[in-house]
Amino acid sequence: MELVKHSFRLSIKARLLKSSGILRLLRKNHTNSNELSYIHNIGKYPLVYRTIGQQLSLIASEFGDREAVVCVEEKKRITYDQLKNEADRLAAGFLNLGLSQGDRVGLWAPNVSSWPVVMFAAARAGLILVALNPAYEAPEMEYCMKKVGIKALVTSESFRNKDYYNKLLEIIPDLGSFESERIQNKKFPALSSIVIASDKHFAGTLRLEDVSSIASSSQVTQIEIIQNKISPDSGCNIQFTSGTTGNPKAALLTHFGLVNNGAHTGHRHELLDKKVCVQVPLFHVFGTVMTIMACLAERATMVIPSPVYNPDKNIRSIEKEECQVIYGTPTMYVDLVYKQRELKLNLKAEIAATGGALCTPQLFKDMKSVLKVKKVKNAYGLTENSAVSFNTLHDDTDEQILETVGYVQDNIEAKVIDKEGQLVPFGTPGELCVRGYFTMIGYWGDEQKTRETLGTDGWLRTGDQFVLQADGYGRVVGRLKEMIIRGGENIFPKEIENFLATCPSVAEAYVVGVPDERLGEDLCAYVRLKIDHQNCSPQDIKDFCQGKISYFKIPRYIKIVTEFPKTVSGKIQKFKLQAQFKEKRNISQ
Repeated sequence: MELVKHSFRLSIKARLLKSSGILRLLRKNHTNSNELSYIHNIGKYPLVYRTIGQQLSLIASEFGDREAVVCVEEKKRITYDQLKNEADRLAAGFLNLGLSQGDRVGLWAPNVSSWPVVMFAAARAGLILVALNPAYEAPEMEYCMKKVGIKALVTSESFRNKDYYNKLLEIIPDLGSFESERIQNKKFPALSSIVIASDKHFAGTLRLEDVSSIASSSQVTQIEIIQNKISPDSGCNIQFTSGTTGNPKAALLTHFGLVNNGAHTGHRHELLDKKVCVQVPLFHVFGTVMTIMACLAERATMVIPSPVYNPDKNIRSIEKEECQVIYGTPTMYVDLVYKQRELKLNLKAEIAATGGALCTPQLFKDMKSVLKVKKVKNAYGLTENSAVSFNTLHDDTDEQILETVGYVQDNIEAKVIDKEGQLVPFGTPGELCVRGYFTMIGYWGDEQKTRETLGTDGWLRTGDQFVLQADGYGRVVGRLKEMIIRGGENIFPKEIENFLATCPSVAEAYVVGVPDERLGEDLCAYVRLKIDHQNCSPQDIKDFCQGKISYFKIPRYIKIVTEFPKTVSGKIQKFKLQAQFKEKRNISQ
C-alpha cells in the first residue's frame, strides 16, 4: 500500500508541474513522420498497476472524510470512508453467500445510493459486476442472465412504473418457493441468490442490508487483506452492448482499464475536489468509468439528483449542491437549458462534460450563456475500450470543441485504416482503430465476435468512420455500423427489426435513424404488413412492443408501406427510407 500511496503522490506532484510548452512539444511528437493516420500519445502521467479495490483504499485512507456520493432525493450522503466500509461489509456478505473470485454479480437498478456500494463491493471481493440497464424488460433480462451465468442478482424494488419483483416472477415463476439463500432453477443453473435493496421482504430473495450484516467483523477485515490477491488484469465489469445480430454482446473490462481510463478522464475533465451533477445512468460506461471511476481518482463528489432522469430535479440539485461540473448527453443539456430559462436559478457550474454526440453550435452557445458554464468538454469512445479514447484538453478552443471529439487519450495508440487495413493519410476518412491498456478482454462466451472486433495484435476496430488529424484531434464522420444514437442511448436497428418480425401482423420491418431536435436521432420503423393483417395500425405495433423491449427501443415513428427501395441484389437502401422521411416531413411543414 505504501508503494501505491507513493505512486499517487508522484501523480499529484506531476500535475503541479504544468508546462504548456512541454505539452505542446509532446503533442507535436505524437505524429509520425510519414503523415499517415497513426498516433501514439505517450501521455504525461504513467499508468498505475492497481485494482478498483486498491484505488478505493488509497482515496479512503487519505481523503476519507470527503463526500463521495450525495443522493439528493434519498437524502443520503456518503463519505469515501463510509463508502469503503459499506462496500467491505457487502463484499464479505457476498463471499458468505458462497460467491468466489470471478463469479458474476448482476446489478439491475437505477441511480440509487446502493449502486456504487454494490459496484465497489463486487470489485473488492474479486467478483465481476454485470451492469444491467434498469429499463430492461423480462425477456432482455433473461437473455443477459443466461449469457454470462449470473450467480447473484442485486436489484431495486422498482424503476419508473416497473415492479422488479413481478418482472423476476415472469423470468422465474417459482421464485417464491425457494429458500432465499439457495435458488435452484434449471433455466438458470448458475443463479443462487437474488438480493433486493428494500425494507420489504420478498419471497425467495434476500434484503441487501441482511447480506451486508451476515459477515463477522473478522471477515470484513479480511476484505482489505485479499486486495493484493486480485490482479489488475482480471475482469471486473461486464457491459452489454447491442450487436447487429440482434442479441447484446457482453464486453468484459478489466480493473486496469477502468482505473486508468477513469483517472485520465477525470483529469481531462478537471474534476479534482469538485462536485459533479450526475445525470447519466450509472450502468453505462459513461456512468461507471467516466463518472464513478473518474470521481474516485480525483476525490470528487458525485451528486445524484434522483434515481431516474428528471431535468427539473437535476437543475435544482446543481443549484442546491453548488455543483461545479455537470455530466450529461447533449439531449440532457437541451432539457437543462429549457429548465434554466424557466426557473432562472443561481447556478455556479463551471464545466459541462458531454458524450454520445457533439453539441450543435446553438446548444454550445446556450450552455455558456444560459447555464453560465465556462467550459464545455467532449468525450468519445465505446464500451469495448473502457469508455474514453478521445476527449477535450484543458485549453481547447471553441472551434476544437465544436468540430472534434477531442484529443487522443493518454497512453493509447490510434490509427485510421481503409477497407484493406492500410493506414490512410491524416485528414482522410477511414475506420478508427485503437490499442492500449483500456481494451476489453473480449466478448463473454463469443470468441468469433471477439476476433472480429479485437485482433490478435491488440487493435480494437471501432466500426466508426473517423478522420484523424495530424495534431491528434479526431472527428466522427459516419458509422460503418448502423448504430443509432438516441439521446445518448446506443441502439442497433437489427435488434429492433428482429423483434418487430415476431409481431403477428408484420411481414417485414426496417429501422432507420431520423433527425430529432431534442434527442439528436430518433427511431422510424418502416413496416410491410402481412396480407391478412392490413388493418393493423402503427399504434397496434407500438402496443405490441410495450413490456417486451425497453421503452427507448420502441420506434417513435412507424410508417406502413407496401414495398421497400432495394438494390438489384435485393439489399434494402436505408438511405432512401431516411430521404423519404425527411421529404414528407418537409412537405408537412
